[in-house]
Amino acid sequence: MLQLIKYDMSEYKLDYLDRKILSMLSENARTPFLEIGRKCNVSGAAIHLRVDRLIDKGILCGSQMLISQKKIGYMTCAFIGIQVNLTSTSTHDEVFNRIVEIPEIVECHHISGKYSLLVKVYAKSNEHLKQVIVEKIQSIVEVTSTETFISLEEGFTRQLPIDN
Repeated sequence: MLQLIKYDMSEYKLDYLDRKILSMLSENARTPFLEIGRKCNVSGAAIHLRVDRLIDKGILCGSQMLISQKKIGYMTCAFIGIQVNLTSTSTHDEVFNRIVEIPEIVECHHISGKYSLLVKVYAKSNEHLKQVIVEKIQSIVEVTSTETFISLEEGFTRQLPIDN
């Protein structure tokens, strides 16, 4: 399920307890509220209320289990810069909506510079990646060119640090 992110621009000041909760949840989103409460010297119910407030304010945006792409057969990760030439009858949103429909694309960023979009793609092989590029991305009429960067290895991925 695709989730478009909307940002609540109203400022919310995080206090020490909020930061501690966020820090613990970013390490392990499955940490029980009771355990967080014990480590923060408050009740599990207090943690539950705080987490609900952080969700309501848009600071916490859900939780997820991560699937190992390699374990399910997706051996190639690539980033693709996509140049888009819009005609008078097409819009950027229409091109974006076509990109959203490609299941191998797991991230899409609207960027400045040479490309309009930067996407992250997982493919089962280089041949599968070529198929995604040629048959799915480059077949979109408004896409004028692509540039592909194959990831040799992910060095790390992390959440932003939560200052205490």
